[in-house]
Amino acid sequence: MEAVRCLIIGSGPAGYTAAIYTSRANLAPVLYEGIQPGGQLTITTEVENFPGYPNGISGTAMMEELHAQAARFGADIRRGIVTACDLSKRPYKVTIDDKTEIASETIIIATGASAKFLGLPDEQKYAGLGVSACATCDGFFYRKKVVAVVGGGDSACEEAMYLAGLASKVYLIVRKDYLRASQIMQDRVQNHPNIEVLFNTNTLGLFGEQFVEGAHLVRTIGGKEEKFDIAIDGFFLAIGHKPNSDVFKHYLERDENGYIKTTWGTTRTNIPGVYAAGDVADPNYRQAVVAAGMGCVAAIEVERFLS
Repeated sequence: MEAVRCLIIGSGPAGYTAAIYTSRANLAPVLYEGIQPGGQLTITTEVENFPGYPNGISGTAMMEELHAQAARFGADIRRGIVTACDLSKRPYKVTIDDKTEIASETIIIATGASAKFLGLPDEQKYAGLGVSACATCDGFFYRKKVVAVVGGGDSACEEAMYLAGLASKVYLIVRKDYLRASQIMQDRVQNHPNIEVLFNTNTLGLFGEQFVEGAHLVRTIGGKEEKFDIAIDGFFLAIGHKPNSDVFKHYLERDENGYIKTTWGTTRTNIPGVYAAGDVADPNYRQAVVAAGMGCVAAIEVERFLS
């Protein structure tokens, strides 16, 4: 069994930033990239809101640069997925791909969260071509255009409100006959001149030559179905995210949605020497710059813990 001082699990902005800092602190970190090397940013077309890129950068290119920066300082970056762990005592044991075992004095968990999708084939077909799961990331590209948001909770209403400040029109597609959002968010959405709420409505598919040009919808009222199309330029999913934390659930405290709980203002979990950074521990912001900051905090906390 290989023994290391610092193991980083995950490779988005949080994981790579943690690797940069721990490498520079001579902790010789080992980083496993997980199921999606580079994380969610690799399915985002253009990143324009990360400081230091005045002309924007593709999510994939940014993650390649972070990867190269971590490797430059000596981080041992490997492919592999954590399939089991034992966090009952130090050194903590982690199993990679059901075969490789690593024992580590400290662990930084940066496994991210995965956006929930409806499961339509068209969502994959138009990924980055009109389909997005992050209004804050991609809304800017839809200025003065028509977009749709799917969902009925607070997140969906917040995304719709955000997009309504940019787009000329926002459809909010809600499968039930009511919004689950807090009353104040319901009032804001339903009183906004740029937002039209489509209740009792489900999405059947998307269409468009190269980019999204519209959606096929079905409205069900009193058992009767009415199929219709809307013309849109963008289709935003806001039906929630699932943090990639299940493999740690027997040891780490999580909230009701699976986000790893950390001590306020830190990245510390309920287990000493185990830290959580980025979207796996952040139900509120889910931004690359925030994840990178959390990765930095986790790395500094690891360094202090080991010393």
